Amino acid sequence: MNYQAKLHEYRSWLAAAVEEARAGAEAGGVPIGAVLVGSEGEILGRGSNRRVQDDDPTAHAETTAFRRAGRLRTYGATTMVTTLSPCWFCSGLVRQFGIGRLVIGEARNFHGGHDWLAEQGVEVVLLDDADCVRMMADFIAESPGLWEEDIGE
Repeated sequence: MNYQAKLHEYRSWLAAAVEEARAGAEAGGVPIGAVLVGSEGEILGRGSNRRVQDDDPTAHAETTAFRRAGRLRTYGATTMVTTLSPCWFCSGLVRQFGIGRLVIGEARNFHGGHDWLAEQGVEVVLLDDADCVRMMADFIAESPGLWEEDIGE
C-alpha cells in the first residue's frame, strides 16, 4: 500500500476516534477518543475517555477501546488510534500488550509517551490533525481543572 493510501486509511480510523471523543465530551467527559484496529483494518473496539462518567480514573479512551475489543491471542498486528498523544498509563498499555502501531491525532496540547513507544519499536504515526488540536485546546481553555486532573497535575 502506498503512502497516500495508508494516510487515507489512518485518517478514516482517526475519524472514528474523533466520533468517540465528541460523544464523550457531549456526555460531560474529556474529549479524547480511541479505536483499536485489527490487522485487516477492522475496528475491534471503540472508546472515549470515561473518567468522569464512570468515576473511574483508569477509564482513559485507549483503555476503554482496548477493553471493548475483547481478548486477543496477540496484539502485534493491531493499531491503537487516539486523538491525543497517550499518557504514560496508556503508553504502558500499548507496550505491555505489544500493540504494533500507534496513530495519533495530535501532540501539541499534550506530548505523552509516544517518543518512548517509538524507541521500544512501536511504529508511531503522528497526523497533527487540526480538528484534534482545536478540540483539545478548546476543552483545556474551558475546563482547565478537569484537564489537570486528567493528566495528573
